[in-house]
Amino acid sequence: MTPEEVTQLRHNRYNATVVSLRRVHSDLMVMRVRPDFPRPVHKPGQYSTLGMGFWEPRIPGVQPEELAPGDERKLARRAYSISCSVLDDHHELLDIERTDWLEFYIVLVRESDKKQAPALTPRLFLLREGDRLCLGEKITGHFTLDPVRPGDDVVFLATGTGEAPHNYLLWELLRRGHSGRILSACCVCYRRDLGYMEIQEALMRRYSSYTYLTLTTRETATVKRKVYIQDLITSGQLEEHLGHPLDPAQTHVYLCGNPRMIGAPVKDPNTGQRAYPQPTGVIEILEGRGFQLDQPQAKRIGNVHMEEYW
Repeated sequence: MTPEEVTQLRHNRYNATVVSLRRVHSDLMVMRVRPDFPRPVHKPGQYSTLGMGFWEPRIPGVQPEELAPGDERKLARRAYSISCSVLDDHHELLDIERTDWLEFYIVLVRESDKKQAPALTPRLFLLREGDRLCLGEKITGHFTLDPVRPGDDVVFLATGTGEAPHNYLLWELLRRGHSGRILSACCVCYRRDLGYMEIQEALMRRYSSYTYLTLTTRETATVKRKVYIQDLITSGQLEEHLGHPLDPAQTHVYLCGNPRMIGAPVKDPNTGQRAYPQPTGVIEILEGRGFQLDQPQAKRIGNVHMEEYW
């Protein structure tokens, strides 16, 4: 493909500009993207899509990619929850209405357990400020604060970049002056993978009703005594930090990240019965304590909310 063809494809297919890049480390970044069109009206917790052309180069050291004829003119797309840094450069609560960008929290996928090699993130990680890409013109999703009442406790449980929508939801709760307790826990491999750690520490100093818990599984000090999100609940540590027991009548739990942590039940096609995956995930633990998972297709809203892209 000639440079002229690439230039034309970028002109025709891209509709947004990278306005800020914060490299947490080589495989993790926070990126802000300004669309050419008015930023869509949306709610914290929802998601959009990012895309880049297969004609773009990929970062070295990732799983090799094989393209079929004609693929080089297509876009690689993926859904991403919209994130939020919560505080501005002066450590004041962000005024989202005064911004014109959307924030995304992205990890570099170097290899896939599927047959197809990672297509999008190896290209995203070559972007610089001022570069162009494709941003979905629709923001959607049911992972919002709609069911939360002013005095409810809100618990966010995440792994890795699953923290992204929780940060935006947290911002909204703080903006509202939410009177209930708020707790956010994030499990990662290494402490360096906590891309919002400095902000979270500042928030805890400012808001006495907010607690941020971190779990690491591969640090020297924790590798032989790993604590996962599930352990946080079953051991009672989560309730200890929250300040009282998890009460289904006044607590909402939000889950985003590793499917093993979440443990979403599936229906047996033969019996129609729900079955939990193994090992035991958070949903099975919470439903055993009287919580109920959302069932959006049946229009049933529970108090356990799971991020799903469709």
